[in-house]
Amino acid sequence: MKKQMATLFALLTVTSMLLAGCGSNGQQESVAPSETAGVTQPQEEVPAESGTSSEPEESRDDVNDSDTVRADESDGNSGTDGVLMTNGGAEIALSTLEYNTDEESAPVVYFISDISAESMVEIYNALQWSPTGRVAVKLSTGEPPASNYLRPELIQDVVQLVDGTIVECNTAYGGSRASTAAHYQVAEDHGFTAIADFQIQDEDGSMTLPVEGGTVLKENYVGAAFADYDSYLVLSHFKGHAMAGFGGAIKNISIGLGSAQGKSWIHSGGTSLTSPWGGAQDAFCEAMGDAGKSVSDYLGNGERIVYINVMNRLSIDCDCSGNPAEPDMHDIGILASADPVALDQACIDLVWVSEGNESFINRVEGRNGLHTLENAEDIGLGSRHYRLTVLE
Repeated sequence: MKKQMATLFALLTVTSMLLAGCGSNGQQESVAPSETAGVTQPQEEVPAESGTSSEPEESRDDVNDSDTVRADESDGNSGTDGVLMTNGGAEIALSTLEYNTDEESAPVVYFISDISAESMVEIYNALQWSPTGRVAVKLSTGEPPASNYLRPELIQDVVQLVDGTIVECNTAYGGSRASTAAHYQVAEDHGFTAIADFQIQDEDGSMTLPVEGGTVLKENYVGAAFADYDSYLVLSHFKGHAMAGFGGAIKNISIGLGSAQGKSWIHSGGTSLTSPWGGAQDAFCEAMGDAGKSVSDYLGNGERIVYINVMNRLSIDCDCSGNPAEPDMHDIGILASADPVALDQACIDLVWVSEGNESFINRVEGRNGLHTLENAEDIGLGSRHYRLTVLE
């Protein structure tokens, strides 16, 4: 009897182990997306805009082109078919995004909800872009003391992947970044000099780029060192803006790459190199697209420049404000494209269908900010229509 009981117990134990081993089907548990990505969390090892990864750490190792999974290759979340989940946990039907299309000829905009250093690399790899020569990484260093600039911990991996030099230009409106020496200090204080080489491109003045087919500008003024780089990776924090309505990729390659003179030139709609104040609003919006086109044209008609927008800390105020308003919206995710107009339009479309968007929409509409996109498309900088592809 004892032997029979022992045998039965052994069989039950083996059966239990087999069932436990098969129950997971080799899959990992899903992790809910972070609702607080982008907010500096002292207890986290990835602070500020890096957020928290929505995937297990081991699944993100050694990201490269072959590791990138596109929704059009997996679950059909491309074009107007399917849904996306934002970083804040909201579901958005792709068919509700106004300028999203199924047209194969439309520029692709990639989306990933996770806001982390690993996802920055993943979405960059999705672009399948191969920079040549010396690579500049354009971003905003952020006005002290509390602006929502992209944190070094978020961008470090992608900057180092392209062996990039972080570049900026001085401001035209005073503040802590109006002089070269003070701006270098801000870059150090905000941690950028610790992760890559850094240069203020207009520390030795300006150079001009011709504007072909612009609405209000015939020439654009960028930093004198702009031409020292062969390829540009543009990293933008998408947010509102007190004067432009919103700021994304187009603003970053126009106002952002403009020298101090160039910033005044664009803000004034091409009427002043010394003062950014007093220009007509529509002319300002048009000048941003005109200036951006001169940059894209110079860089091989857009072949040597790509763009990543991070939709977190969605304040109505720009990173040029040292004390921006707190966001009313949850974080959304990271988007990337080779077309700056399509990229900014996709971000606008996501804002328009998100909860808590009233203050952001009021800011954009109050500055006629959508005119920037209208003009940018009209002059040939890019396309407002796009095909959104969700990365898994």
